[in-house]
Amino acid sequence: MHRKYLLALSTALIALSGTVHAQETVKLGMVAELSGAGAPSGTNWRDGIKIAVEEINADGGILGKKIELGEYDTQTDPQVSRALVQKAIDDGAYAILGTIYSGSTLVNMLVAQQNSVPQFVGSESPAIVEKGNPYVFRTSSGAQKGIPALTTYFKDTLKAQKVAVAWVNNEFGKGGHTVFLKEMEKAGIEVIADVPSEQAQTDYAADIAKLKQANPDTVFVYMNQEESARFLIEAKKQSLAMPLVGEVTLTEAKVIELAAGAAEGAIAHVGVTATATEIPGIAEFAKTFEETFKRKPTHDAIKGYVGAWTTKYVTEMVGEFDGEAFSEKMHGLCLKAAEHPKILLDTCWDATGEMSRPSFMVQVKDGAPVVIGQVPAN
Repeated sequence: MHRKYLLALSTALIALSGTVHAQETVKLGMVAELSGAGAPSGTNWRDGIKIAVEEINADGGILGKKIELGEYDTQTDPQVSRALVQKAIDDGAYAILGTIYSGSTLVNMLVAQQNSVPQFVGSESPAIVEKGNPYVFRTSSGAQKGIPALTTYFKDTLKAQKVAVAWVNNEFGKGGHTVFLKEMEKAGIEVIADVPSEQAQTDYAADIAKLKQANPDTVFVYMNQEESARFLIEAKKQSLAMPLVGEVTLTEAKVIELAAGAAEGAIAHVGVTATATEIPGIAEFAKTFEETFKRKPTHDAIKGYVGAWTTKYVTEMVGEFDGEAFSEKMHGLCLKAAEHPKILLDTCWDATGEMSRPSFMVQVKDGAPVVIGQVPAN
């Protein structure tokens, strides 16, 4: 009897310990492309979140609860991502951080919505915020905001009259391509070459040859990281002479590393960049990231970091772990960096979950992206 009593008591204490531990923590589900074509994006997203979680826990957690971060690798597969968002929620995730690739987010965000779970994504396809999902929020502006910021640069700085567009044929690329064509039409700039490519494409010889033959004033390049690097390498090989201009993926650290000297001179509009060291919060983050992971952070690392910190800030405004109340609070919310320093830049979200904040123009100089201008929030 005595042994049975001790066994029952021990079991009860273990169960109680587990319950107490659960009460002391809050789970976040980090669902990202940690392998496959999206790994350069997903691993940076994850590592930015890791830094945020360490800082938040050192700051007392969220409403006094330490964050317990679950990691889920989508393998850059949309259907896998859907299953893993569900698994993260089944595991008790209060909020989802991810995914990056738009094709995955469009598939998995309905799962979070059906469970009333807030979801921060690094995806930029316009379609994501056009679906009426009240639980999805961006950590960078969509293509419908980012690309229009380039129109003035094409028209006034480059004085382009004829342009070409080289883009990747996935959800990310399709969204940017559509917006770019509309923006050029509005600006009165003729698109004389339209060259699509496939995700994970390795040979860009024919694409560059088409662009050379068209001879535009400039080329708009809208691809994911590995494709951007391969494109730049082939462009240098064939001596493509006109300016190459894109969004953030064209000039980020991983692309520069993969493309080596072929990235020199590339120009991009970026929502956020670790090279904007004149902003104290960004400089501090970049320093911590490099000391921790022995590499420079990309924009995806900053996006993940901001998503995690926004989860803390907004939950504490709401005062409880309530996904529906969180969603309501996010819509129309503006966070000032002076009051919420880990947001890094003054940031607002509209009724669709789209974000707005100041952004930057950068150019690769001497092997590094250098800020050459700032773009006001739109």
